[in-house]
Amino acid sequence: MILKGIDDYMLPCLTKKYLGIDCFGCGMQRSAAFLFQGEFVAAFKMYPGIFPLIALVFFLALNMFFKIKYAERIKIILILTTITFIVGNFILKLMLH
Repeated sequence: MILKGIDDYMLPCLTKKYLGIDCFGCGMQRSAAFLFQGEFVAAFKMYPGIFPLIALVFFLALNMFFKIKYAERIKIILILTTITFIVGNFILKLMLH
């Protein structure tokens, strides 16, 4: 369960508010809140793209300071994986609602 009162600090989704449908980022804030609480399964269920996104950001930061062999290939794979998870989640939400 998300900490009591944390909803007061989350940004509202304008797409959901005005169009009635989730956007590609819907669930990311709650997923991050679950991660900070150590609720990894709940974080994945809320927003499956959170883990590939974290891996991508971590790799990009690491690549800024260290020369990594095959960095371009790894970046492309991480980007495609992240996009697949985000778009797949978005399509599933559209189909289920």
